[in-house]
Amino acid sequence: MQFKIPKNTRYLKWTNHVAKKMMFNGLSATKIKSVLSRHNRMEPGIAPDTIAVMQKAGSAKYPYEIWVMYQDKESAQGGIKTPKRIIITAWRYPGVSKPREAIPYPEGLLSELESEDITSCSGSDTWDTPLGL
Repeated sequence: MQFKIPKNTRYLKWTNHVAKKMMFNGLSATKIKSVLSRHNRMEPGIAPDTIAVMQKAGSAKYPYEIWVMYQDKESAQGGIKTPKRIIITAWRYPGVSKPREAIPYPEGLLSELESEDITSCSGSDTWDTPLGL
């Protein structure tokens, strides 16, 4: 299966980090969009000013969850403010997590986000850099 790097649209921006995680976890852009629109649970993200949403997947015998962390921003193009959703990361969680607990995320994810300077979304050049594949 050929992996396609998601392209930025008017309303969605994809970070390099999420593209790498999608490739690692075998997730498509369509699946991420599905989780965003039809999630089972929404909780605050581990990075500042972020939201994490979850969709159940798998079977009754082998359940897992797909999590997506994003941040909502406004961008001004031609003097018109447009809402923009920045997809920061996505991951699969094996099993079922309990609601209202700390969000289950892989070990080292927060340090990875900090090392790639993704936890702060102030610079526009952070989101438009090529993936380098």
